[in-house]
Amino acid sequence: MRFSILGETLARHDDGTVVPLGGPARRALLALLLASPGEVVSADRLAEEIAPGGAVSAHALQAQVSRLRATLGPAAIERAGAGYRAAVEPDDVDACRFERLAGEGRTALGEGDAARAVALLHEALGLWRGEPLADAAGSPSAQAAAARLQEGRLGAIEDRIEGELRLGRSRAALPGLRELVGRHPLRERLAGLLMRALCAEGGQAEALVVFEGTRRHLAEELGADPSAELAALHREMLSVDPTPSPVAPPAPLTSFVGRAGEVDEIAGLLRVARLVTLTGPGGVGKTRLSVEVAAVVAAAAEVCFVELAPVRDGADLPGVVLGALGLRESGLQPGGGGQTPTARLVTALSDRVLLLVLDNCEQVVDEAAALAARLLAACPRLRVLATSREPLAVIGESLRQVRPLDEAAAARLFSDRAEAVRRGAAADPDGVRRVCAALDHLPLAIELVAARLRTMDLRDLAGRLDDRLGMATARSHRTADERHRTLRSVVAWSWELLSASERRAAERFTVFAAGATVAAARQVCGCDGETLESLIDKSLLEFTGGRLRMLETVRAYGAERLEAAGEADAVRDAHARLVIALARTADPHLRRDEQLEWLDGLAAEHGNLLAAARWAARSAAWETLLELLASAATWLWIRGLPASVAPQAAALLDALGELPSAGLGEEYAACVLLAAAGPDGPGVWRRHRARAERALAAAWPGDRAGRHPALLLPWMMRSATDDDPRRAFVLVSSQADCPDPWVRALARYVSGFAALGEGDAAGAGRAFRAAVDGFRSVGDRWGRALALDALAALAGASGDRAAAVALTDEALALTEQLGALEDSADLLVNRGDHVAGDDVRAAGAAYARAAALARRAGSSTYLAAALRGLGDMARLAGDPAEAERLYTEALERTDPHWVRSAGNRVRTLAGLGRVAEARGDRATAEARYREAADAASAVLGDADRGSLRMLGLPAAVVDAVSAR
Repeated sequence: MRFSILGETLARHDDGTVVPLGGPARRALLALLLASPGEVVSADRLAEEIAPGGAVSAHALQAQVSRLRATLGPAAIERAGAGYRAAVEPDDVDACRFERLAGEGRTALGEGDAARAVALLHEALGLWRGEPLADAAGSPSAQAAAARLQEGRLGAIEDRIEGELRLGRSRAALPGLRELVGRHPLRERLAGLLMRALCAEGGQAEALVVFEGTRRHLAEELGADPSAELAALHREMLSVDPTPSPVAPPAPLTSFVGRAGEVDEIAGLLRVARLVTLTGPGGVGKTRLSVEVAAVVAAAAEVCFVELAPVRDGADLPGVVLGALGLRESGLQPGGGGQTPTARLVTALSDRVLLLVLDNCEQVVDEAAALAARLLAACPRLRVLATSREPLAVIGESLRQVRPLDEAAAARLFSDRAEAVRRGAAADPDGVRRVCAALDHLPLAIELVAARLRTMDLRDLAGRLDDRLGMATARSHRTADERHRTLRSVVAWSWELLSASERRAAERFTVFAAGATVAAARQVCGCDGETLESLIDKSLLEFTGGRLRMLETVRAYGAERLEAAGEADAVRDAHARLVIALARTADPHLRRDEQLEWLDGLAAEHGNLLAAARWAARSAAWETLLELLASAATWLWIRGLPASVAPQAAALLDALGELPSAGLGEEYAACVLLAAAGPDGPGVWRRHRARAERALAAAWPGDRAGRHPALLLPWMMRSATDDDPRRAFVLVSSQADCPDPWVRALARYVSGFAALGEGDAAGAGRAFRAAVDGFRSVGDRWGRALALDALAALAGASGDRAAAVALTDEALALTEQLGALEDSADLLVNRGDHVAGDDVRAAGAAYARAAALARRAGSSTYLAAALRGLGDMARLAGDPAEAERLYTEALERTDPHWVRSAGNRVRTLAGLGRVAEARGDRATAEARYREAADAASAVLGDADRGSLRMLGLPAAVVDAVSAR
């Protein structure tokens, strides 16, 4: 018989049938005996536990025992002296079995066998059905036993989660862990497990928030500090680098044939040469060879694969490489310190061991060569592997010509691909060799032709090729140009074998520069799913990662056919309209809780956005371009990519001259902001700001919402650098009663700065808190991070460092989720500043992590701030030489014209003054203090002494500014 007390008290026969136990008194009696099977419990104690105060007599207790024995069998409960005991094996009681399994699971975990531990602990926890000893809940001894069991259950849950984390199941563990930490905020092991799980999923900043919350609960409720183990984990979290992974080489869909020796040779060459270029005609296998080489190199270095085939404008190249590295062109706050994408790349790669694969350089070969030369000169640990139809012609370039396969390898490739479409299709070796020779042993041509064996036999295929190509089977050596003509002929031949509907779909698909979903392809190509599947079967389309793609050689031919058919503009217009519709659908979601999922989906469409924008600008389809850029503006700002469309936005503004047709004022203002992100940003802003401001004010009168709410935030931030930024502040803060809750939250955020300007810190705090609540209510991480940062600055200024750190960590968690590395670096510097007075080690760790993130993000401005913080730490540690070196580098990297750099510039100059003063150089110290005072006056104006001290300035600087 089996017994259960982890929930309602139950007894079951061996066949599983439940034994009727009777009323509550009998259940309570049995539960008390089963809590310690085999142990004698005195009759007096049992009577008192069942009914305190003598309500149950000895005779009544004996009667209850007799009834239980009649039900369970006389051997189940024994009389022993003045008491009773449950004469059952411990393993027959679920509570005892739970404790045994949980103990074995913990032992397995300690021995490193996580899989066995998790299995045992799952079995143990599966025995629970409810509150233990529930039928004896009024008994003191039952309450003590239940508490012991509950503690054991929580420990088993922790052990099970520990095992799951060791098995790499952190994502599955996160929801339950978050709930457990919420219910047990003082349980440090749970907090540590949640921190580890978050870190494993890239949520380092959220892990820091968990630590801060646990630390605060411990201090407030127990007056204790975190344990040494949790504190050590916290220090480890501070040192973790959450840099996004670069784009990996595409996963091969087929086997690799015939070039193993070349892979080893090129990988070896990259160990001594920093630029290797694989040259050869289209279709010869350069891309696939580069992928295989990258897989070898990946064992010793990071690899970033950059596909350049869709890039038509060389000016876009640095931004494309930034995107492949997983980096943004600018932070959440527009301006970004004015760094160009190339400068950001230099900063990001300056100390990184990385192989950069630039695939298909031929259409932007000059720009690719210039960029490779610049990066290799500035980044000594970088190596570049390029593929191109012509050399880059850069000093130090090592060339390797990729030739067609030899006869045996070509035959193996053809047979492999033919067998994949139809068993026995390549059974004739002579026929295979004949076909491969006709195709000049070009891998792409072989793959295209082999796909045709699904519907024709080898002999017929060989005959048609001979007729189509007009070539004998025995051939002399061919030049690259001739081979390219061979490949073109094969693509043309494949095209001719398509049905009319398939040709039309393939030609129209060429407008997708970045591939497409099946639904998008069906819409623009005007075809059904079967047609697309047929094109996949014939190797004219690939389907991978949920998207359809076309090989660039095939796409180039199809694009020519589309132009010749006279359909190009109509299809490209349909493509642009599709992108507009997608952006408009996505726009509201980008300000809600689901913004991360939508941003991930939109990332795959960036190439299509650029292609549509270029076509609209080239075709003077200005109204289409206006709608396109405005609809995508939110997506571009959050991802830090406004500069990618700045040339098209600037061309649009030049073409329009004045405002566009009525009702498009908001779109015009969006294009002004986007164009201002380009190289001529200040000039664009001066020429168009006033007209755009009037249009924006008309679109947002305060009592109704416009069409593009997210436009207001970058507009306000851009205007903050003007001589009179108050107009933009008034425009946004006047939206306090707007029906859009996101806009209302933004209005609260801006009104907080207005309150600060009037010296009302309390009012500013209320406004910023209302903004945080408003952004949280709609799920927007972008605005909430900005508002939390403002609140943290207020808390730090008032001396509440603990609150400042907690708020900063919460903002960090959000910028990390958004992939905003530079903004995370900025917040980490703020964190270091908040804790520097209390914990020098934690401050140093925050500055060091900020510096690492800023370097990876390529942000020289944010790196300068981190270096200033590290300089402060070196100075406090008594190393003036190192402090001066760090301060000097920080000053060199600081942009004196960017408003967000001003405070850091003041602190850096003051730090240099302190170093000079410490070594007795009064003249240099005074000169540095005067520079700091001038910089502080420029940014703070008539600020009071308290505001100046917020910057951590020495008394000499405070006095100098205050005296002005």
